Amino acid sequence: MPSKNVVVGSAVGLHARPAALIAQAAVEAGVPVTIATPGGTPVDAGSAMMIMTLGAKVGDEVVVESEDAAALDTIAGLVEQNLDA
Repeated sequence: MPSKNVVVGSAVGLHARPAALIAQAAVEAGVPVTIATPGGTPVDAGSAMMIMTLGAKVGDEVVVESEDAAALDTIAGLVEQNLDA
């Protein structure tokens, strides 16, 4: 499955607000998208709760995967932004 390694840009990491915005975008994409820590188990990017279980902090690397290139680019781009600003 196509993937991108990206660095978490939100100052609070992948916590409540950033996770909710990412999950909303993943659901709207309408295709499966996952996020994982390197070597970790992928979680459904459409679930804010599952994203928060990763415990990813600002500066941490995560892997975003999706068969859909547009969804992959969208979610990877959101992970890299400071969504808590």
